[in-house]
Amino acid sequence: AADSCRSIGVALSSCTVPQAGKPTFEIADDEIEMGMGIHGEPGIWRGKLRTADEIATEMMERLLADIPLASGDRVSIMVNSLGATPPEELYILYNKVKAELELTGSKIVMPLVGRYATSMEMAGVSFTLCKLDEELETLLAAPCDCAFWRV
Repeated sequence: AADSCRSIGVALSSCTVPQAGKPTFEIADDEIEMGMGIHGEPGIWRGKLRTADEIATEMMERLLADIPLASGDRVSIMVNSLGATPPEELYILYNKVKAELELTGSKIVMPLVGRYATSMEMAGVSFTLCKLDEELETLLAAPCDCAFWRV
């Protein structure tokens, strides 16, 4: 599965680890950091805030450059809040992600939009794209019961 999945995140704010009592990094109110890791690992660039569509488009371009899709491919996409990003904003991003994937001719199977792996109160989002074969699609839909994942 690891060879079939890719993730990328973008942060608009830091988080504060309770034990440390201070933000893990500093970022201006009008900045974003593309490629930021969920634990505050540095991203690939930092720049001025952009529109949701522009952010989603760049994130998808980077994912699709690393995991090319062809017409008829079956994929799952996770749009994950890093903590402070509300569902309404996640669905705005998902709408653009869906449009980008439709351009490839891929079929989206079991899209996931919500809080799955957060970084406390960090404002931001991660996308995880998985190219599915029959086995991965079956496993993705398998019943399970854990704290943040229910099928």
